[in-house]
Amino acid sequence: MAKGYWVARVDVSDPAGYQQYVAANEAAFRRYGARFIVRGGRFEAPEGTARSRNVVLEFKDYETAVACYHSAEYMAAKALREGRSEADVLVIEGYDGPQPR
Repeated sequence: MAKGYWVARVDVSDPAGYQQYVAANEAAFRRYGARFIVRGGRFEAPEGTARSRNVVLEFKDYETAVACYHSAEYMAAKALREGRSEADVLVIEGYDGPQPR
């Protein structure tokens, strides 16, 4: 079964306030078994428009990733992010098929 992922691109306008969101999202991520694959870090954007922060979270499957996003725990955390950042968030199913050789 393919895993589920969140891919988030964020510009933070209020770093101190944003930390409240970071602290609050832990409850949802723990409940739904999220695992950070990317959390900030160096990056290059050779195409398209970049944001200053990039995050990739892994979940056991797509349904769990969707459920986490819509959960009461995450909605409470998300309310703390609003007005402190701008974000693009995708919830996407992973690929479990053939790979290049």
